[in-house]
Amino acid sequence: MARGDGRLTHDLLPGEKGPQDECGVFGVWAPGEDVARLTYFGIYALQHRGQESAGIAASNGEQILVYKDMGLVSQVFDDRALSSLTGHIAIGHVRYSTTGASSWENAQPTLGPTASGTVAVGHNGNLTNTASLMTLVREKYGTDLRGELGRGSSTDTAVITALLAGMTGEEGEQSLERTAMQVLPMLEGAFSLAFMDEHTLYAARDAHGIRPLVLGRLDRGWAVASETAALDIVGATFIREVEPGELLIIDTEGLRSRRFAAPDPKGCIFEYVYLARPDTNIAGRSVNAARTEMGRTLAREHPVEADLVIPTPESGTPAAIGYAQESGIPFAQGLVKNSYVGRTFIQPTDTIRQLGIRLKLNPLREVIAGKRLIVVDDSIVRGNTQRALVRMLREAGAAEVHVRISSPPVKWPCFYGIDFATRAELIANGLLTHEIRDALGADSLGYISLEGMITATTIRTERLCTACFTGVYPVPIEPGTTASGCEPTDLLAPGPTATVPA
Repeated sequence: MARGDGRLTHDLLPGEKGPQDECGVFGVWAPGEDVARLTYFGIYALQHRGQESAGIAASNGEQILVYKDMGLVSQVFDDRALSSLTGHIAIGHVRYSTTGASSWENAQPTLGPTASGTVAVGHNGNLTNTASLMTLVREKYGTDLRGELGRGSSTDTAVITALLAGMTGEEGEQSLERTAMQVLPMLEGAFSLAFMDEHTLYAARDAHGIRPLVLGRLDRGWAVASETAALDIVGATFIREVEPGELLIIDTEGLRSRRFAAPDPKGCIFEYVYLARPDTNIAGRSVNAARTEMGRTLAREHPVEADLVIPTPESGTPAAIGYAQESGIPFAQGLVKNSYVGRTFIQPTDTIRQLGIRLKLNPLREVIAGKRLIVVDDSIVRGNTQRALVRMLREAGAAEVHVRISSPPVKWPCFYGIDFATRAELIANGLLTHEIRDALGADSLGYISLEGMITATTIRTERLCTACFTGVYPVPIEPGTTASGCEPTDLLAPGPTATVPA
C-alpha cells in the first residue's frame, strides 16, 4: 500500500510543502442508495483537502463498520471494500495532519462506544482548547482511556469522540443528540463535523464558521460536505451552508436544526485564496470569481509593462486570467504541467531530484523566449518554489520575470487547521518586499493589498479570519496550543508550545 506524503498534487518543488488544509468531510443519509459509493466520490472530490489518509464509516441500522487506511482515496478503496460498507448512513474523511502525527491510528473517521450504540466522527479544523478538553476526558476515565485515545490516537478528533461517547448515558439512555448539545459548546477553535450513530447523521459547525460545511439534497436523502463541489459530483442539490453554531440532525423523521452557540462568522479567507476548489462556492461567493477578481485587483495595484501573463499552474490560473483581463496583456500558458506526476511515492534519485520543479513543470520555450513575463501565483510561503520557477523561466529565455501574488505576505501561523511553515520559515517575516524580490531573482514583485483581497471575496471584513496575514486571531488560543505547521502535539504526553501573539 502506497503511503501518503501530505503534499498537494500541485506542489511543484520536491520536498517543498505548501500550505495545506487539515481535512475534508462528507456525510450522507439516503435509504435505498449505495451510500458507501456516494461517500467515496464525495471524498474523492475533496482529495485536495487531505492526502495522508482516507476513511469511510457506514451504518446498516444495527452496526457501524469503518474502513480506513493511509493513502489517497483511490488507493485505500476498491470495489470489494466499498461493497462491504452497506447501509443507509455513511460519513467519509480525507486527512492531512495538523494536530496529531501522520499515522494509521490518527486516520478518520474515529469510532467510540456510547451507552446506546456507537459514534463515528469526521472532523475538519483544529481545536484551540484541546488540553482543557483532555483534562475532562482524564477526569472521566483516569488513565484507562477508551476508544481512539486508548488505541493510540493523538488527535483533537479523538478527544471530541471520547467526549461524545463518554458523556452519553450519564443520565440514563441519553441520546447522542442531547450529548452533542452538551459537548459542542465546550469546543473552541475551528471545527466542521460530520458524525453519526447507527440511526442518525449529524453535522455541526463552530460558532465562527471558520471551516466551510454545506448541506445538499439527494433524491432519496441528504448530504453534507466541506465544499459545494463535492455535492455537485454526487448529484446533490445545494440547499444552504450549515450555519455557524448549528447542529443538524438527519434521521427517519427528516431534517432538524438546533443552535448550540450564537453565530459570530469568521470564515477563513485563505479558502478563497488557495484551499478550496475553484468550482466551490463559499458564503454565496464563487471561489473562481473571487480569485479572478483578485487578479484584476493585482493588475490595478501593481501594473507593469510586459508581453504575457502566465499562471503558476494551477492555483494561480484564475488570478492570472483576471490580471490579463484587467491589464489588457495577453494571457498564455507558458508552463506545461505533468498532471500524471501528481503525487509520487517513489523517491527520486539525486540526479532526478536536482531537476526539482521540472518534475512537474516544463516551460514552453517558443512562448516565453525573449518575452517580458508576469507570473501570477496565489501565495508565497518560504519562497523556494518561486525562486526555482524564476530561475527556470530565465533559463528558458525569458527577458524579464515579474512576480505577482494574489494574497498579502503570509506572516503568521494558523491555529485553526491550516498547516503553514513555522513563523521563522515564512519568508515575509524576515524580509521586506524588495528583499524578497531579490531573493527570488525577479525583476519586480507585487502582493495584493489586504483590502483588495477582502473586497474580491465580497464578504465583509468583520466576517472573515485574516490571522495568517494580520496576526489578529478571532478565537482565543489556549496556552500550549500547537499552531498548524509546528510539530504535532501528542495528547497523551506534554507537547511543544506554540508562540501565541499578544
